[in-house]
Amino acid sequence: MVAINQFVINAIGSCKHKPAKVYGNFSGEIPHSDTNSTNIAQKYVKESHRQAIFHIFKASNTILCIWIHSISLQSINFVVMNIPSKHIEEAVEQLASLPSIGKRSALRLVLHLLKRSPEEIERFAQAFVTMKSEVKQCTSCGNISDKELCAICLNPNRDTSLICVVEDIRDIMAIEATSSYKGIYHVLGGIISPMDGIGPSDLNIDTLIAKAENEEISEIIFALSATMEGDTTNFYLYKKLKDFDFNISTLSRGVAVGSELQYADELTLGRSIMQRLPFESTFQK
Repeated sequence: MVAINQFVINAIGSCKHKPAKVYGNFSGEIPHSDTNSTNIAQKYVKESHRQAIFHIFKASNTILCIWIHSISLQSINFVVMNIPSKHIEEAVEQLASLPSIGKRSALRLVLHLLKRSPEEIERFAQAFVTMKSEVKQCTSCGNISDKELCAICLNPNRDTSLICVVEDIRDIMAIEATSSYKGIYHVLGGIISPMDGIGPSDLNIDTLIAKAENEEISEIIFALSATMEGDTTNFYLYKKLKDFDFNISTLSRGVAVGSELQYADELTLGRSIMQRLPFESTFQK
C-alpha cells in the first residue's frame, strides 16, 4: 500500500489506452469519450464511494491495476503485472474466461501449472478434451451421462411414474443430495425468460408433453426456481398439462430451516403463513 501521489497520477496518465473494464458501484458513469486518464484518476481519488473502484488499463502485455478503497482514500494497492510470454498470456486469457476467475487468479493458476511435469499437464488437458467429446445427454431425461441413458433412468428402483421437472442438471445434483426423492427427472434446459430471448420453443417442453401422452404418470413435480421466470414457466407448463389424468405439484415455499423470522422477506413470510402446516406433519417422515 502506497500513498496516492503524483507518481500514481503520472503512471495512469502515461497509459494511452482507455480503461478496458471498470468495476464498482458509484454515482455516475465514466464517459467513454473522456480519454484524459489523468483527470479520471484525479476525479476518483477525490470522490468518496462506498464500493471499491477497480480500473484495469491494458497496454501490450502489461496490466495496470489501481484499487481505490473508499474506507481509506489516502492509500491504494498499486500493482503492475508484466507477463513476459505470449503463451502464458494466452493461457491466462483462457482461464480468465471462466466464471468467477479474474486475471490475477488465472495468472496464479497458470504459474502453478507451469511447475507441473509435462505428463501431468497432458493428463490435465486430456481430461477436458475427453469430457467434451464423451459426455452425453440422457435421451430420456436430459441429464448428463456417459451412456445413452443416465444412471437414474436405468435404476430399476426408481419410480418412473413420478417426474420432477428441473431447469438444468445442477438442480438434479441438488435434489439427489437430499436422498429424499425416488422418482425420475426431466431437464427443461432453462426457463422462460423474454428478457433473455428464451421462449417455450427453446426448452424441452415438447418431450415432456410427449411423456405425458405416452407414458403412465402418476405425478409431475415442478421444481423450478422461485423467481418470476420460474413461476412463468410453471404456469405455462400447468396450462399444457392440466388436462391430463395425473397430479401436478410444485415445491413448497416458506421460511428456510435455521433462519430467523425477522430476516425473511415479505413474500416468503406471507407464503409461509398462507400455506401453514399442521404441527404434527413437521416431525413426521
